[in-house]
Amino acid sequence: MGIIVQKYGGSSVATPELIKNVAKKIIKAKEEGNKVVVVVSAPGDETDDLISLAKEITDSPDEREMDVLLSTGEQKSIALLAIAIKSLGYDAISFTGLQVGIITDDVHGKARIVKVGDEKIKKALDLDKIVIVAGFQGVNEEEEITTLGRGGSDLTAVALAHVLNSEICELYKDVDGIFTANPKIVPKARLIEKISYEEMLEMASAGAQVVNARCIEYAQKYNVPIRVRSSFNNSLGTLITKEAKEMEKLFVSGVTYNKDEAKITVLGVPDKPGIAATVFRSIADENVNVDMIVQDVSEEGITNISFTVVKDELKKALDAIERIREKVGIKDVITDENIAKVSVVGIGMKTHSGVAAMMFEALASANINIEMISTSEIKISCVIDKKDVENAVRVLHEKFKLDKI
Repeated sequence: MGIIVQKYGGSSVATPELIKNVAKKIIKAKEEGNKVVVVVSAPGDETDDLISLAKEITDSPDEREMDVLLSTGEQKSIALLAIAIKSLGYDAISFTGLQVGIITDDVHGKARIVKVGDEKIKKALDLDKIVIVAGFQGVNEEEEITTLGRGGSDLTAVALAHVLNSEICELYKDVDGIFTANPKIVPKARLIEKISYEEMLEMASAGAQVVNARCIEYAQKYNVPIRVRSSFNNSLGTLITKEAKEMEKLFVSGVTYNKDEAKITVLGVPDKPGIAATVFRSIADENVNVDMIVQDVSEEGITNISFTVVKDELKKALDAIERIREKVGIKDVITDENIAKVSVVGIGMKTHSGVAAMMFEALASANINIEMISTSEIKISCVIDKKDVENAVRVLHEKFKLDKI
């Protein structure tokens, strides 16, 4: 018997009836001869509700205490799911991140996994139990509760699949898999049957919210195949795996977007060595991730630097800049929260030219202005006005004929 790791998202366990349905799917996998380990997210909107509850007390809740609070959502799910499985006549046991031995660094709110234990899980599997593990959480070396950030349950599942030598990690969602674009915006968007780690990582980092970006990064590092599929039907969904030669035939695989970024522009800084380093070191010390960066052409030794951050981290970034404002000689700082990022991604870009030209032509034809541009070997991203983003996704999907491939 092989070990299979399944992960179920919050929408899959939002109600008692849905929890019972998930229990039946897990039992089916068990009856097919697998040893089953399941990772579960907090039910429904539980995490958002807990965040709202904390923010009714203060706009800036303590990060350590937020991890203690938010980790309770997953504990609710694992206990209820174990109860459901036992009520159907099968043995199950639930474990928290601490009990399993998921050790992380000390960064509250988006901790990184350092080590994953397997002894307790393997012992339970040997006793023929179905193991249910709380996603999204771990503990640091001092056994303080940490959380892995949004979508962190995906990361928990992949990490367990690696340490348990599982042949595949199945991520069950409320969608049928990975599409060429958001089907809610582009009705003709097509299900992608197979995609490389590299492409999926770029799509996730560019805003596609189906799979957590750090989960893909981890899977790629340890070569853990992932299948993204629906909790509500039996379709095979999308396989995320190593790059295959046939993948290069498609020079664009998908269009994605992100409305949750903000642009910061630091005005009037001296154009000399060390200034950018000082600015971004201060931001990095706050554990804020910077996405796109553009520096203007210098005029009379003075320049402006623009960059984007996740909206939730805007205040932390601004506080970091304020601390070094006098030291650097910053004249002013302005922000823009009415932006969005639209991206095209495809491993075939490595061997096909003209993708950037086609993208810019499509946006121009729709009268959409580009504010910033960023590229990688397999991705091109543009910052545009937020009001234009859905139209941008549609025109790009049509330009690259993604519904016809």
